[in-house]
Amino acid sequence: MGTYEYAIDVNVPLNTAYNQWTQFEEFPLFMDGVESVEQIDEETLYWHAEIAGVDQKWRAKITEQTPDQRVAWTSVEGAKNAGVVTFHHIDDDTTRVMLQMDYNPEGFIENVGAALGIVEQRIKGDLERFKTFIEQRGVATGAWRGEIEQPG
Repeated sequence: MGTYEYAIDVNVPLNTAYNQWTQFEEFPLFMDGVESVEQIDEETLYWHAEIAGVDQKWRAKITEQTPDQRVAWTSVEGAKNAGVVTFHHIDDDTTRVMLQMDYNPEGFIENVGAALGIVEQRIKGDLERFKTFIEQRGVATGAWRGEIEQPG
């Protein structure tokens, strides 16, 4: 499984960046290759995306969500991935968004794509498009301020 990390500073307040990130069904607006994200319930998301030229569908569970701090997830069926995005206050108008993701490519095409850096470039591009999206809007399209605690 490959681990990918990327951080980007966005010029909006921390709660604006966090609130927008909780609007999972709007991810296709700034995530390349994501066809749709359906939020089934507070903890479950159903994804449909093209990854390294392969059509993928998977169900993910949000394992931890703390307002203005972090959202963590893991896939429970389909494409194997897990990760966490954290939000860091830089100043009143700047937030650092940090993403760490583990992704397990399956099959020849996905492994070649991962080896060529396609996954890493997509993650970087997605965060850059998120930055552009939220900075141009200036406000989040919605918010979910609930909390999901990690079991244990």
